Amino acid sequence: MLKPNLELKDSTVLVTGAAGFIGANFILRLLREEQGIHVVGIDNMNDYYDVTIKEYRLRQIAECAADRAGDRCSFEFVKGDISDRDTITQLFGRCRPDAVVSFAAQAGVRYSILHPDEYITSNVIGFYNILEACRHSYDGGAAGVKHLVYASSSSIYGAGKKVPYSTEDKVDDPVSLYAATKKSDELMAHAYSKLYNIPSTGLRFFTVYGPAGRPDMAYFGFTDKLRAGKKISIFNYGNCRRDFTYVDDVTEGILRVLKCAPERKTGEDGLPEAPYRIYNIGNSHPENLLEFVDILQQELVRAGVLSADFDFAAHRELVPMQPGDVPVTYADTDPLQRDFGFRPSTPLRSGLRSFAEWYADFYSAKGELQARQPESSSSSTRR
Repeated sequence: MLKPNLELKDSTVLVTGAAGFIGANFILRLLREEQGIHVVGIDNMNDYYDVTIKEYRLRQIAECAADRAGDRCSFEFVKGDISDRDTITQLFGRCRPDAVVSFAAQAGVRYSILHPDEYITSNVIGFYNILEACRHSYDGGAAGVKHLVYASSSSIYGAGKKVPYSTEDKVDDPVSLYAATKKSDELMAHAYSKLYNIPSTGLRFFTVYGPAGRPDMAYFGFTDKLRAGKKISIFNYGNCRRDFTYVDDVTEGILRVLKCAPERKTGEDGLPEAPYRIYNIGNSHPENLLEFVDILQQELVRAGVLSADFDFAAHRELVPMQPGDVPVTYADTDPLQRDFGFRPSTPLRSGLRSFAEWYADFYSAKGELQARQPESSSSSTRR
């Protein structure tokens, strides 16, 4: 196992995509578990999905930071876009982060087919700006960024038939522009690690889900449609399998990785060896989409989002695969286990129960959902 070499106590950590699903949850974890940490978050708060959910996440972070003020923990939010070079340059110059965790990106496989410009702007140009700022953080003999951790995606594995997906696999056949931009990020990060000795670690996430998640993800979209009495479309005639990974498992993995920056070494040629790593973070147990949706509707009934007599069979249809999709995602997490003694393990039903209870609370508070059935509140999990 790797030994932690980055002390987060009394450090400054910059998190991009701070109002996003994974970003917000990771910031909460930092504030709750680290002493004297100052987190600076940046997000452009775009309307790709419901902005009120992003605002909800930021309120959670603000409340947590206030609760932890006695332990010298703080949070600063900056509304800005990573694709704006001046914004990033000024932010790095002002806050001088010890570490950077970059989640900001335009997400969504199908959306990338219709809106390619947004993916190049955010995922390529935006990430390039982060790399450049990390590079120049060493100017003038300054300590600079000690570790850059960034979000990649399981999408880069394309339609590969070899499972589980390993970080050793060749990944040169993306089936969506989104996947291509994420692969580009990995290549750029490697080049900057090699050229400028920047310790960096990329994380390939596998279908992350949980409370206050992204509404464009299947489980959230299914819930919205079922609640509205609409039919849901299950792709590939229900033969898709996904490695659903609960968000708490993801943030645990990120935190462990962040504390273990790749070591800087000099190669035989006298030049730096790239201090660079890649890991999968997934549940390593792909679930059949039909079984997944069945568990979801059971938990939605339990939470009072759907009525007890809801006719699930009448509200689903099996349809062909969509462009850009893949039939299976399945993570090889042996390297994560080997280096950090950890692999995701939250059971699917437990994770979906937490999501269903959050959904009932959130939309009841907005006046968009009737009160839950009394029996559904007996053993809730609040997050």
